[in-house]
Formats: sequence, structure tokens, C-alpha cells
Amino acid sequence: MRVEAPRFGPAPSTAADRLPDESAWAYMVRCPDGSLYAGWTNDLARRLRAHKRGTGARYTRMKGGAALAYAERCADKSAALRREAALKRLSKADKEALAAAWQRDNRVTLRWAVPEDGGAVAQLYNWYVTHSTATFQYDTVTAAQYEQFVADTLRSGPFLLAESADGRLLGYACAHPWHTRQAYAWDAETTIYCAPEAVGQGVGRRLYGALLAALRRQGYHNAFALVASPNPQSDAFHRAMGFTRFGLEAHTGYKFGQWLGLSYWQLALCREDDAPAPVRLTLTEAEKSEVLEEFF
Repeated sequence: MRVEAPRFGPAPSTAADRLPDESAWAYMVRCPDGSLYAGWTNDLARRLRAHKRGTGARYTRMKGGAALAYAERCADKSAALRREAALKRLSKADKEALAAAWQRDNRVTLRWAVPEDGGAVAQLYNWYVTHSTATFQYDTVTAAQYEQFVADTLRSGPFLLAESADGRLLGYACAHPWHTRQAYAWDAETTIYCAPEAVGQGVGRRLYGALLAALRRQGYHNAFALVASPNPQSDAFHRAMGFTRFGLEAHTGYKFGQWLGLSYWQLALCREDDAPAPVRLTLTEAEKSEVLEEFF
């Protein structure tokens, strides 16, 4: 029996497809004079940026910039408000003990990914699929798909994970060929995603720094990044990492009921003009360890 070809492409993603981010957090930030301020928020990364810029709470505006010292995910706004009140009632010694324990549990380490990490990577990526326009993908991915994705990526480029001391995945960064034709063999496309609770805490900078260092060691000459537009946080991040934006596809993607653009960023990893040596598709275990030690 002949099967008819589809007559239409995919249906557009509507605003209703975007899952609400119901995260609520109680947190403490440390001010320059060492004092701790307790608050609550439903967007930890945004609130931290406000505190650092001096546009957060009145207390942190008076004291200056602040850095995250403690964060606790709560069930909802009401629970976060109750936890905030409890934090404010703690003695200075108890606040310091809580902050010290949190720092130990959330100490970030980097490591090379293995295919078995695909499930955790898929779970992190799927948050962005269902909540964010940072990716243009509509459908969530499976653990099996991402086990294969990790394995395929490692054949020619680095795949790095950032983990907390208790084993939670806080972010990943990887690179794969920019294009398939042979003349592009010295170009890599980079990808990075951080867990929502890790955004704005330096995790991305360490991951990307290690990724770019690995690409240089392998002999890649250029790193390219594609960034959904608008995404001012990602734009600022790539600019701070040394990338330059060289193009913008306006009005090119449609997700969650809105048209989006796609910006192109480039970083020259090597300035040599002579014929390049072939890219090394893998690094030695010693070289991998050196990269991790550099961004410990």
C-alpha cells in the first residue's frame, strides 16, 4: 500500500506550549562587608544579577554588590517566603554554618562526559526545550538519544560536565564540526547549557574556558556559536569569552508564539595563516587532566 507523503510541515509552537517555571528559591547573598542578606525569588539568576548590579534589595543596594552564599529550592512561593523568614531569624553563626555547608555541597568540579551521562544531559537540555527559547527545538529528547549524542560528539570534540559535590549536573559544554565539508575541518560549533540554578555563578565561564582550551589543544582554528535572539545574557557571556558577533538571521525561528532571530558568533582559536596541521580528534588522558586542572 502506498503511503502518502505529509502535506504540511509542523504546527507552530504556541505560547501555551511553554511550561511555566514554577521554581521558587530562598537564598542568602554575601555583601562586601561580609554580612549575609536573606531573600526569596522565583528567578534566582535574574535576582542575583540585580544584587550584583546594585539594583536588588535596599540592603544590598546600600552595601554594594553581593555574591550567592546559599540557595534552597522550595515547593512554591509560599514555602519560599516561609523559608526566607526562617533564614532572617537565624543567628549570624547559624547563617554562616548554613552557608559553609552549602558551599561544600555545591563545590563545582569539571569532568569529561561519557555516554552513560546522556540521561542527565537530556534532562537538563529538556528543561530548555520546554521552558526557553534558547533552543529552537520543540520536542524533548530521550536518554538513549543523548547517550548516542555524547558518544558521537566525543569522536571529534570535547564534551565536558560541571557537577556539584553531591553529583548534580550543573551544566555541560560540547563542540562538534561546524560543517561537514573537508575545508571546514578546523572549525567547531560550541554548545553550552547550565542548570537554571547555576546560571550567573561562574559555572558557564569555567565550562566554556575548558572547552575552548581543549579545542585549541586539538588544533581547531575557529569556534562558532549560534545564539537565539533576543538573549542578552548569552550575548554578554559570549562577548566576555572573546567571541565577536558577525551576523544575525532576523525573524528566522518560531517558538512559543513568537518569532525569534539567530545570531552568529566567532572566536579565533589560532591566528596562524600557514596550512594547518590535521586536527587531533581526541586528546590523551594526560591532556584531558591538564585541561581540567587549569579550570579547577
